[in-house]
Amino acid sequence: MQDAKALQVAVVGTGYVGLGTAVMLAYLGHHVTGVDVDQAKIDMLTRGELPIYEPYLDELLRESAPRLRWTTDYASAIPNADVIFICVGTPPLPSGQPNLAYVAEAAQSIARHLNGKVQVVVNKSTVPIGTGDWVARILEENAVDYHANRYLVVSNPEFLREGTALHDSLYPDRIVLGSDSPEAIERMVELYEPLLSQDFAEPVSVPRPATYTQPALVKTSLSSAEMIKYAANAFLALKISFANEIAGLCERVDADIQEVTRGIGYDQRIGPHFLGAGAGWGGSCFGKDTAALISIGHEYGYEMPILAAAVEINQRQLVIAKLQQHLHRLKGKRVAVLGMAFKPNTDDLRDAPAHDCIARLVELGAQVVAHDPIAMPRARHEWRHLRYQEAESAEAALRGADAAILMTEWDDYRRIDWESALRGMRHALVIDTRRVIGHFGGAGTVEQIGKRPASRAAPEVTA
Repeated sequence: MQDAKALQVAVVGTGYVGLGTAVMLAYLGHHVTGVDVDQAKIDMLTRGELPIYEPYLDELLRESAPRLRWTTDYASAIPNADVIFICVGTPPLPSGQPNLAYVAEAAQSIARHLNGKVQVVVNKSTVPIGTGDWVARILEENAVDYHANRYLVVSNPEFLREGTALHDSLYPDRIVLGSDSPEAIERMVELYEPLLSQDFAEPVSVPRPATYTQPALVKTSLSSAEMIKYAANAFLALKISFANEIAGLCERVDADIQEVTRGIGYDQRIGPHFLGAGAGWGGSCFGKDTAALISIGHEYGYEMPILAAAVEINQRQLVIAKLQQHLHRLKGKRVAVLGMAFKPNTDDLRDAPAHDCIARLVELGAQVVAHDPIAMPRARHEWRHLRYQEAESAEAALRGADAAILMTEWDDYRRIDWESALRGMRHALVIDTRRVIGHFGGAGTVEQIGKRPASRAAPEVTA
């Protein structure tokens, strides 16, 4: 991208979405200032260190550093910005509604530093339908010198998968732009021109897929763009819960859920993605967004029983039930939990299925030994309320265990010599929720979701 086309961009919030957005836009040639109220996080970024784990993001951060700046000072970031992204968190309230306090604080701080020129404020955070209009009112009420038709609001939802966020940012399926202002849409198209035309030099670490051409551009209204984000995540959550419900029946009729989903996935109307049965969905999006959509329905007197059923299925404690079938009483048993992040290639622990699994095991009296190749340092801070021991390696966690539960499909766990590892367990029992273990020819029992257990007699080993 040529400097003549470069825009001044401010990104408020440097979490998973904001940080990825800032680095990606700087890589495309824009001049980006990241803003966050957390001084420690800003200090890390200024030193070139990342506060989160995302594959290859550190490489792109170094390459884009000349066009990146980090600050806690809105006054130095907002006045000159052509486009301002709001990328703050919207955690769920007990009611299921998202907490918009951080969005309100960001919008108010932005409003106080707008300078009178045409500036586009972009909701990148996942927010309820109508939030775009609400943000527009906040700008109007808090701007020092408000100008009608100068401060334009756009909804531009993200569709990133943690672990492949850079790939999804650079080679998106679609770019959704929602606004009632044609001028705002035009500026966003200008901002995203390198993505729309795909004329940027691909990073060595994140190459352009051979079959990829260009993303679809969806121009729509504010409310439709906001609904698109919720509907997309809710549908993906439905697919996962559907696969898990079918998996339960597969176990009872001696079918294999992996073969079933492979068979139906060839149907182009269905597709193969998000049909992996397992411990359920986690992360920052699916649970929060399905709960928010159900809550929005309640506000309008509209029930959403399909989504409610998807949530109910996801909350079933299938893993614990399988463990109890084999060990009966868990009190005093040593259980290894392999994988703490909600998915591989990230250290994100938000709504990770492993959290509730560990909590329930401890409640039932088990001694939990946990391991994750990336997420353990973050868990020390975010899961301080849980009682478990850390293991320096997966093999150390398995040694002497009465059972193991595979919660995250890290490649590290695929490389384990499982026959040897099972011989070192007190009871050779693994609940593999993610189909990590392929061909199993050793002694012991391997349970997988939606498939009859693979078992061979094994003598007990004294740890």
